[in-house]
Amino acid sequence: MRKPIKILWRGVYPAITTQFSEHSKLDLVAFSKNLKAQISAGIHGVVLGGSLGEASTLLQVEKTRLLKKALSICNNKIPVLVNIAESSTSSAIRAAELAQYGGADGLMLLPPMRYKATELETVQYLKDVAQSTTLPIMLYNNPVDYRINISIDMLESLIEIPNVQAIKESSRDVTNVQRITNRLGSRIHILCGVDTIALESFVFGAQGWVAGLCNAFPAETVALYELAQKNEIQKAHQLLRWFLPLLELDLSPQLVQNIKYCELTTQLGTGFVRKPRLPLTDEKKSEIDEILKKALNERPNISL
Repeated sequence: MRKPIKILWRGVYPAITTQFSEHSKLDLVAFSKNLKAQISAGIHGVVLGGSLGEASTLLQVEKTRLLKKALSICNNKIPVLVNIAESSTSSAIRAAELAQYGGADGLMLLPPMRYKATELETVQYLKDVAQSTTLPIMLYNNPVDYRINISIDMLESLIEIPNVQAIKESSRDVTNVQRITNRLGSRIHILCGVDTIALESFVFGAQGWVAGLCNAFPAETVALYELAQKNEIQKAHQLLRWFLPLLELDLSPQLVQNIKYCELTTQLGTGFVRKPRLPLTDEKKSEIDEILKKALNERPNISL
């Protein structure tokens, strides 16, 4: 079995899209092209089968194929994480086992899906899954979309488990980054999970970014992170001013369609989504076309 590489929990980790053909089959050629573009841009890790990766539509055999392909492309240069988003503890443990057996370097773990668990149930679920594997884990806190909030009290109890090492913070309250840092300090790594507040999150102390628009604009995403790390905030702000209309496409319930439509323009994806998602309406495409036209006409020359 492949030995996992160490995860530093710093930098840009695209929540990579899953590429499909027009007949809704996995398109591993298009997936490979996208991932290679991300790596060339300087990403620091990658997350497979997240919300943006249309996890709920993927069969386990497809997740296995994606993991195998990603590991081959990444070639031990960056860590490959597998998302765990399941309805039951047993199915989540099984998914974690399969990811570890398949060679994943780490996991991103959500609270129970399709059931609004209590705080006690949520903590027990996350602990049960974490203790079933030796892989390092990044929890995913997204109370806006998934209705369950991982509070700082809950997080403090969870990081007693050694392989719970990071959290993707998507509450959309940027000050939560500071609250976590104030309480837990270096005991937990924080990665921003909302594209529009990435720069603010870095200023408050987040060490990384699980990014969405990186799928279509990888160089600009990495550049924004790198400028923040160099404390070149004015330059970062200038880049963000250009980037923000694109990043706001990540906030929509149709973020998958939005980002995949952008990928078409930058030639990093097929544009196809899997049902029940449907293609964007012509009206919505026109709106995004206007955003893309302006962005590409004014695209900055990235030099760090």
